[in-house]
Amino acid sequence: MADSLYELLVPHLESSHLPKPLPSFDDPVTTKYLDRVYTLPLSSLTTTEPQSITQASHSMLLSIQSLSLRSSAEIVASSDHLSNVRDILPFLANEAQKLGDEIPTLDKRTVTFSSQYSRHQENEALEKRKRALLMERNADRLSDILDLPKLLSSAISSSAAQGSLGTGSYTSALDLYSHIKRLYLLYQDSPLINTIYRQTENAMQDLISNLLSSLRAPNIKLAAGMRTIGWLRRVVPDLENDFASTTNREGLLGYLFLVCRLSTLVSTLSALEPLRLLADQETENRLRNDHHTLKRSKPSSSASDWQGGQQTERYLKRFIEIFREQSFAIISMYRSVFPAASDAASSEDLNQKFKTLGLKINPLAPKEPSAEDLLTMTPSALSSFPLHLISMLSDTLRQYLPNVRDRSSRESLFTQILYCAGSLGRLGGDFSLLVASFSSYGNDEEDGIEDEDDDGEWMEIMKKHRELAGRLEALASGAGTGGAGKSVEKGGLATRKK
Repeated sequence: MADSLYELLVPHLESSHLPKPLPSFDDPVTTKYLDRVYTLPLSSLTTTEPQSITQASHSMLLSIQSLSLRSSAEIVASSDHLSNVRDILPFLANEAQKLGDEIPTLDKRTVTFSSQYSRHQENEALEKRKRALLMERNADRLSDILDLPKLLSSAISSSAAQGSLGTGSYTSALDLYSHIKRLYLLYQDSPLINTIYRQTENAMQDLISNLLSSLRAPNIKLAAGMRTIGWLRRVVPDLENDFASTTNREGLLGYLFLVCRLSTLVSTLSALEPLRLLADQETENRLRNDHHTLKRSKPSSSASDWQGGQQTERYLKRFIEIFREQSFAIISMYRSVFPAASDAASSEDLNQKFKTLGLKINPLAPKEPSAEDLLTMTPSALSSFPLHLISMLSDTLRQYLPNVRDRSSRESLFTQILYCAGSLGRLGGDFSLLVASFSSYGNDEEDGIEDEDDDGEWMEIMKKHRELAGRLEALASGAGTGGAGKSVEKGGLATRKK
């Protein structure tokens, strides 16, 4: 029915002043309105419908006006853009054409880049990037490695400050040094590791200086000495390995130990400098007195004219006491720290004794070196060290013993010297046979003055010494084995107190 109504109204719509073109019947709005009109009664078409249409038109106009007010800026901008579309579309087409022309070049360069920076080929830029990424991933490890020299220096400084108590710091420092040395052996081509190793070597020189200072400590104990030598073996293994031989199993460490302890002995004896100066003054006075005596042509009364020597006696007693204690401590500590060297020396001595007695050579003794080896091998440090100690004592006695001419004072000094010889004799350095030559130091050979009862003095001293030694042995055997060592060691001191 709506189509019939539309056909009926079309002639009237064409003759009216409505805007063209006329709405089509296919328009949903037109069809919907005709269906509605068809349902209205005829009276409403003339009464209520025109009013309803006018009201709807007015409300639509208000809606359009409010929409225009709200969207005026957007509408103007849309209009401007729409006016520029004519110019933009040709430009866009031109740029799209250029992009299409550049696609083959882009494809070619992409293929070149992928082939140049492929993982299967070596490339410097990629290698640098890989190294940078590797360094970034291992930044914490690199930081720890860079801190190793500082940690080592800190451990060495703390161990030097703590002294003998810094055993833990020394152990930590040596562990760090071993770790750095292991890194150096694994990565010798790394400039970073080489730099750290050089810094470590400089720090280890300070550690070696501290260890040598520990060896020169006056009151070093056996345990501390063994620890220090053990640390030196770890720090400088070449001192023991490169110079070791059949006669010198301890290498240069033995020499180093003896030199440090000898330095301590010399520095301890240098504390007697005030007494030595007084002894030198007495030496000058004695020489002056002997010179005046010779001028008076009374050589036989030179001994009776000289009444000095008290200060020299004090100096020699203190010198011999320090010498006996320190020399015994040095050699006994050496034999404990380097047992292999002392065992080798004992085997050599035993082998020599077997040869002297005409017996077979000890099978446990080391083989006798050839003539070529004798020219190149380094002798044991302990073989010549006691001789050097004895020469020190002999030179001192030769210089100052002539000042002491009182018979009881000389007997006390010689008894002390005999106990010193016996103390060193327990360690293989007995020089008791040389003590007889020390008795001639009381004569001034340059002025031709001789002591007639020199031999009698020596025989009397030896007789008293043997009697005193026998008493001490009797006391030791009666008191048990516990006090024997102590009474032998303190024999010289007991004699001087008497």
